[in-house]
Amino acid sequence: MVTLDDVREIALALPGVTERVGGHTGEPSWRLPSGQIAWIRGPSKVDLRQLADLGLEWPEGPVLGVRVGSLEEKAALLAAEPDGLFSIPHFDGYPGLLVQLDIVEKDRLAEIIADAWLVRAPVLVAKQWLAERGLD
Repeated sequence: MVTLDDVREIALALPGVTERVGGHTGEPSWRLPSGQIAWIRGPSKVDLRQLADLGLEWPEGPVLGVRVGSLEEKAALLAAEPDGLFSIPHFDGYPGLLVQLDIVEKDRLAEIIADAWLVRAPVLVAKQWLAERGLD
Protein backbone atom coordinates (compact mmCIF):
# COMPACT_ATOMS: atom_id res chain seq x y z
CA MET A 1 0.00 0.00 0.00
CA VAL A 2 1.23 3.45 -0.94
CA THR A 3 1.05 6.12 1.75
CA LEU A 4 0.61 9.87 1.64
CA ASP A 5 4.29 10.15 2.58
CA ASP A 6 5.17 8.04 -0.48
CA VAL A 7 3.11 10.35 -2.71
CA ARG A 8 4.81 13.37 -1.18
CA GLU A 9 8.29 11.89 -1.66
CA ILE A 10 7.62 10.96 -5.29
CA ALA A 11 6.04 14.29 -6.23
CA LEU A 12 8.53 16.56 -4.47
CA ALA A 13 11.46 14.74 -6.11
CA LEU A 14 10.33 16.12 -9.48
CA PRO A 15 11.84 19.48 -10.56
CA GLY A 16 9.81 22.52 -9.59
CA VAL A 17 7.04 20.69 -7.72
CA THR A 18 5.68 22.29 -4.58
CA GLU A 19 3.10 21.07 -2.11
CA ARG A 20 0.06 23.07 -1.07
CA VAL A 21 -2.38 22.21 1.66
CA GLY A 22 -5.70 23.93 1.73
CA GLY A 23 -8.30 24.81 -0.80
CA HIS A 24 -11.85 23.68 -0.23
CA THR A 25 -10.79 20.22 0.95
CA GLY A 26 -7.84 20.99 3.21
CA GLU A 27 -5.98 18.11 1.55
CA PRO A 28 -2.50 18.31 0.02
CA SER A 29 -1.85 18.83 -3.67
CA TRP A 30 1.33 18.95 -5.71
CA ARG A 31 1.81 21.45 -8.48
CA LEU A 32 4.05 23.34 -10.82
CA PRO A 33 3.55 27.03 -11.61
CA SER A 34 1.59 25.86 -14.68
CA GLY A 35 -0.91 23.88 -12.61
CA GLN A 36 -1.70 20.93 -10.40
CA ILE A 37 -0.27 17.49 -11.19
CA ALA A 38 -1.63 15.43 -8.30
CA TRP A 39 -3.98 15.91 -5.36
CA ILE A 40 -5.62 13.90 -2.61
CA ARG A 41 -9.27 13.54 -3.59
CA GLY A 42 -12.15 12.49 -1.42
CA PRO A 43 -15.74 12.15 -2.64
CA SER A 44 -18.22 14.99 -2.52
CA LYS A 45 -21.90 14.38 -1.80
CA VAL A 46 -22.56 14.85 -5.51
CA ASP A 47 -19.87 12.28 -6.38
CA LEU A 48 -21.44 9.74 -4.03
CA ARG A 49 -24.92 10.34 -5.44
CA GLN A 50 -23.75 10.11 -9.05
CA LEU A 51 -21.83 6.90 -8.35
CA ALA A 52 -24.85 5.41 -6.56
CA ASP A 53 -26.99 6.26 -9.60
CA LEU A 54 -24.53 4.20 -11.64
CA GLY A 55 -24.60 1.33 -9.15
CA LEU A 56 -21.05 2.13 -7.99
CA GLU A 57 -19.42 3.17 -4.74
CA TRP A 58 -16.42 5.30 -3.82
CA PRO A 59 -13.57 2.92 -2.95
CA GLU A 60 -12.23 2.44 0.55
CA GLY A 61 -8.84 3.98 1.27
CA PRO A 62 -7.04 7.08 0.08
CA VAL A 63 -7.49 8.30 -3.48
CA LEU A 64 -5.14 10.48 -5.53
CA GLY A 65 -6.25 12.56 -8.48
CA VAL A 66 -3.70 12.96 -11.27
CA ARG A 67 -3.51 14.91 -14.48
CA VAL A 68 -3.06 12.97 -17.74
CA GLY A 69 -2.06 14.15 -21.19
CA SER A 70 -5.35 13.69 -23.00
CA LEU A 71 -8.76 12.09 -22.88
CA GLU A 72 -7.42 9.31 -25.11
CA GLU A 73 -4.60 8.60 -22.68
CA LYS A 74 -7.12 8.59 -19.83
CA ALA A 75 -9.30 6.05 -21.63
CA ALA A 76 -6.31 3.82 -22.39
CA LEU A 77 -5.10 3.89 -18.78
CA LEU A 78 -8.56 3.15 -17.40
CA ALA A 79 -8.94 0.20 -19.80
CA ALA A 80 -5.48 -1.16 -18.99
CA GLU A 81 -5.64 -0.80 -15.20
CA PRO A 82 -9.26 -1.06 -14.04
CA ASP A 83 -8.31 -2.38 -10.59
CA GLY A 84 -6.27 0.63 -9.46
CA LEU A 85 -7.43 3.50 -11.64
CA PHE A 86 -10.92 4.91 -12.00
CA SER A 87 -12.90 7.98 -12.94
CA ILE A 88 -16.12 9.61 -11.83
CA PRO A 89 -18.76 11.65 -13.64
CA HIS A 90 -17.19 14.87 -12.29
CA PHE A 91 -14.10 14.04 -14.40
CA ASP A 92 -16.04 13.45 -17.64
CA GLY A 93 -14.35 15.48 -20.37
CA TYR A 94 -11.38 16.26 -18.07
CA PRO A 95 -7.91 14.79 -18.64
CA GLY A 96 -7.53 13.42 -15.14
CA LEU A 97 -8.18 10.18 -13.32
CA LEU A 98 -8.18 8.75 -9.83
CA VAL A 99 -5.73 6.30 -8.29
CA GLN A 100 -6.53 3.97 -5.40
CA LEU A 101 -3.43 4.25 -3.24
CA ASP A 102 -4.09 1.00 -1.40
CA ILE A 103 -4.01 -0.94 -4.68
CA VAL A 104 -1.30 0.68 -6.80
CA GLU A 105 2.35 -0.30 -6.35
CA LYS A 106 4.81 2.46 -5.43
CA ASP A 107 6.85 2.05 -8.64
CA ARG A 108 3.72 2.33 -10.77
CA LEU A 109 2.57 5.37 -8.83
CA ALA A 110 5.95 7.00 -9.45
CA GLU A 111 5.40 6.49 -13.20
CA ILE A 112 1.87 7.92 -13.02
CA ILE A 113 3.00 11.01 -11.10
CA ALA A 114 6.00 11.51 -13.40
CA ASP A 115 3.67 11.36 -16.41
CA ALA A 116 1.41 13.94 -14.76
CA TRP A 117 4.47 16.12 -14.16
CA LEU A 118 5.50 15.80 -17.82
CA VAL A 119 2.09 17.17 -18.87
CA ARG A 120 2.73 20.40 -16.93
CA ALA A 121 6.53 20.74 -16.89
CA PRO A 122 8.35 23.29 -19.04
CA VAL A 123 9.43 21.62 -22.27
CA LEU A 124 13.18 22.08 -21.78
CA VAL A 125 13.07 20.91 -18.16
CA ALA A 126 11.06 17.85 -19.20
CA LYS A 127 13.49 17.04 -22.03
CA GLN A 128 16.47 17.29 -19.70
CA TRP A 129 14.75 15.13 -17.05
CA LEU A 130 13.91 12.47 -19.65
CA ALA A 131 17.43 12.54 -21.12
CA GLU A 132 18.98 12.08 -17.67
CA ARG A 133 16.97 8.87 -17.36
CA GLY A 134 17.65 7.64 -20.89
CA LEU A 135 13.98 8.12 -21.80
CA ASP A 136 14.34 10.70 -24.54
